[in-house]
Amino acid sequence: MKGPLSMTLRADRIGQHRVAFEKNKKIILKTQSVCGICGRPVDKRLKYPDPMSAVIDHIIPINKGGHPSDMDNLQLAHWSCNRQKSDKLFKNKENKSVDVKTIGNRNLPQSLDWSKYRS
Repeated sequence: MKGPLSMTLRADRIGQHRVAFEKNKKIILKTQSVCGICGRPVDKRLKYPDPMSAVIDHIIPINKGGHPSDMDNLQLAHWSCNRQKSDKLFKNKENKSVDVKTIGNRNLPQSLDWSKYRS
């Protein structure tokens, strides 16, 4: 199912995972302060629709088999970083299970300063 209706039917928004997701979301907002995607600090005072507002990202997206409410699959992120990542997978220090074949230049963390690599 595609479209806005499918977004409301995600496992982290309904059913048994909703309570666990909300509990873990509160823990993450209290304990984490850096975006898990870009590595920059997250200002939790900013609210949506600010692109730098805090959101909870599923490291392995739900539609790729990621658990909807497991703490090990959740991380703090900027809204814009999360939108850019979308449902892509990339390998990072915490997520060593992703197959190297899935790595591409479009889905790597944005934390490097590429200006140093100019010729």
